[in-house]
Amino acid sequence: MATSEAFLQVIGGSLPSLFGSDDSFRKLGSSHTSRSFIRIRKKRGSMCVNFLNCSNISYRAIRVDCFQSTRQSVHGDIGHSNLRSVNCKCQQADSASSFASEKGNGSWTIDNDQSFDTVHGNTPSVMQFETVRELKVGEENFQSNGSLPPNGLVEDTLNRIAGNSIEDEAWELLRESMVYYCGSPVGTIAAKDPTSSTADVLNYDQVFIRDFIPSGIAFLLKGEYEIVRNFILHTLQLQSWEKTMDCHSPGQGLMPASFKVRTVPLDGDDSATEEVLDPDFGEAAIGRVAPVDSGLWWIILLRAYGKSSGDLSVQERIDVQTGIKMILRLCLADGFDMFPTLLVTDGSCMIDRRMGIHGHPLEIQALFHSALLCAREMLTPEDGSADLIRALNNRLVALSFHIREYYWIDMKKLNEIYRYQTEEYSYDAVNKFNIYPDQISPWLVDWMPSKGGYLIGNLQPAHMDFRFFSLGNLWSIVCSLTTDDQSHAILDLIEAKWTDLVADMPFKICYPALEGQEWKIITGCDPKNTPWSYHNGGSWPTLLWQLAVASIKMNRPEIAAKAVEVAEKRISQDKWPEYYDTKKARFIGKQARLFQTWSIAGYLVAKLLLANPSSAKILISQEDSELLNAFSCAISSNPRRKKRGPKSPQKTYIV
Repeated sequence: MATSEAFLQVIGGSLPSLFGSDDSFRKLGSSHTSRSFIRIRKKRGSMCVNFLNCSNISYRAIRVDCFQSTRQSVHGDIGHSNLRSVNCKCQQADSASSFASEKGNGSWTIDNDQSFDTVHGNTPSVMQFETVRELKVGEENFQSNGSLPPNGLVEDTLNRIAGNSIEDEAWELLRESMVYYCGSPVGTIAAKDPTSSTADVLNYDQVFIRDFIPSGIAFLLKGEYEIVRNFILHTLQLQSWEKTMDCHSPGQGLMPASFKVRTVPLDGDDSATEEVLDPDFGEAAIGRVAPVDSGLWWIILLRAYGKSSGDLSVQERIDVQTGIKMILRLCLADGFDMFPTLLVTDGSCMIDRRMGIHGHPLEIQALFHSALLCAREMLTPEDGSADLIRALNNRLVALSFHIREYYWIDMKKLNEIYRYQTEEYSYDAVNKFNIYPDQISPWLVDWMPSKGGYLIGNLQPAHMDFRFFSLGNLWSIVCSLTTDDQSHAILDLIEAKWTDLVADMPFKICYPALEGQEWKIITGCDPKNTPWSYHNGGSWPTLLWQLAVASIKMNRPEIAAKAVEVAEKRISQDKWPEYYDTKKARFIGKQARLFQTWSIAGYLVAKLLLANPSSAKILISQEDSELLNAFSCAISSNPRRKKRGPKSPQKTYIV
């Protein structure tokens, strides 16, 4: 019993790793012996776990330092190849298959022909062994008193076994999607669909910033930090490259949408090759869309890495601090806009095709707010950051007030808009954006529940986009962009409209779909965004993880648990599609890739968070008292009483 308990503690991560992270050990290439061996076999319909003596564990590690160029600031003049890529000058005869993470690694063998590797993920979970224990207890009870165990216990146990098998499959698929650069993991490809031909791959074989976020969170929750650290630092290197399309260069702080590891001939030696990172900043993307959300997600992941691993040295590095400031400088730059929200083009976020979200889409504003909070938490206090932090705080207050006041809609607010007067010219006008009541669509009047509400998708002069956009609303809860009452109201609406937003597969990316003439005008007759497909009302399983974080934050995890149960009924059988079509998500998407990585990772993150809700703190941002007081002052102030006149000169901040 003592041996089995010790093993469970090792698997659960509560004991030190089998192999330490000492550099002297990493240099060894010999075989090492373990004192534990696992064998799993079936007996009379139940499983037994026997712990036998040792099995040889082959352990080797090849040390390739790919971060020499990142130890100094990477934002200077850096030479690169014709691919404008990051070069790695290491030649390899073959790929390295085993690396020591900071947590160390080892392997467990099963019946001498299978290997459990704590780095590459075939680790048996504590849940699996608890299930084994329950089955053994059930069998013993049956043998001792001759009566069957309670039906509820058997059903619950079988359901848990089925759930574990789906999780095991998901972990295996996630690890198969990992991309290596110089022998080290740096990300996961968008999809590894064996049914796709080479011509149909497009850019699904690349590592996307936004797509890797759920993968990175899954690895963090699993205690595997190396791949996330590598991803953060390598994408930071790519930020500094010159970006040009048709003789125009965007802002210096722009992060790439994706990158690909390529093997190219070494300069001056055709017999040797080198690996390079080839980034895409949107100049090769379909529609040439700018990846506005990439830098925002990068900051969010950076904070999550520090909170999860406890390694704050990464975010304190000079080059990382500089990267954060460059993103902030790009987002906080002055422009012509009168609003505190970010002004972007269509297709600048998860919805990366023409869907009528240009202007001030909710998803970008939620990520912007979240990134500002995370950056403020990570910026090191220094004289050069004082003005930047001041500008950041001012923007946070203005953004929170704007979204809560003008984007929020419920039955009460809808009735107010219905009675709006138009063409008001006044500093204290009620209808500030000159919204015409006729914009209220008939579907919204019937769809809005009496209890609940949500943030609309977009707001511009004389225009309110009343569609419900899931990611923007869910992440607004996570980052405290909404008040507690508003956050609960959003979850109330999700429960009230479950058959519309979840149905046979969670979760609708937006509701409702654009149809008829509206679809033709807004999407340009996009054949991929037909009604109830893809971004136009399709259902995306990856949104499970955002739903889980939001539900846990508001202490309502049962909502996410119910959605996970719905997904588990078919997502594995359907081969982990990218999205689902039809109003009730009955069909696999007509152009959906199978084995889509963020569908897999989104499910895993949701399961991990529901199993350990306290781990969601690495993603959640709470509103502090300082901002709350400033927000209260903004509400109580009367714009009519404000002094109007020449604006005092502001201090500039230099990055």
